Amino acid sequence: MGNLETLDLAAIRKGKVKNLRLSNLAGADLAGAELAEADLSEANLTGASLAGANLQGAILRANLKGADLTGANLMGADFRNGDLRGAILLEAQVSQISFAGAFLGGAILSHVDLTGADFRGADLRGATLVGAMINKADFSGANLSGADLSGADLEEAIFLGAVCRGTNLTRANLLCAQFEQTLLEGAILDNTCLEGTSLG
Repeated sequence: MGNLETLDLAAIRKGKVKNLRLSNLAGADLAGAELAEADLSEANLTGASLAGANLQGAILRANLKGADLTGANLMGADFRNGDLRGAILLEAQVSQISFAGAFLGGAILSHVDLTGADFRGADLRGATLVGAMINKADFSGANLSGADLSGADLEEAIFLGAVCRGTNLTRANLLCAQFEQTLLEGAILDNTCLEGTSLG
């Protein structure tokens, strides 16, 4: 725990500090930092640069509004209930990741491999996931209103009870996806692959 004035950013970047719970790192330059397995629970990382950082297995149930995670290693990271509104995750490595209950409104995750990601109960309103690989992901109970998933690969994805009001699914691959009890009012499904899709 600490604030930007008292924390040793050089030590943090080198991975010498793993317990950053409740720390104020708003606007911090942590690009390329070694933060694997770090505990950033409830930390303030608003607007922080984490581009290219190694956050594999890190606990990131934190405030990451507007943070730059471009090219970061997020494999196995825990973003449950985190605030990633407006965050940038382009080219990030995000296998086996949990965004359950997270706030991702306006976040940019285009062309990212999100295979098998857990988005249960997440708020993805207005998020951009253009061309993302999201097959076998679980969006149960998530709100994707106004999100752009055009060209995304959503094969076998689960949307049980999700809200997809006005969601752009143009040219998306929804092969064998499950949309039971899903609100699709105003969703754009132009040139979308719906083979084997359950729309019950």
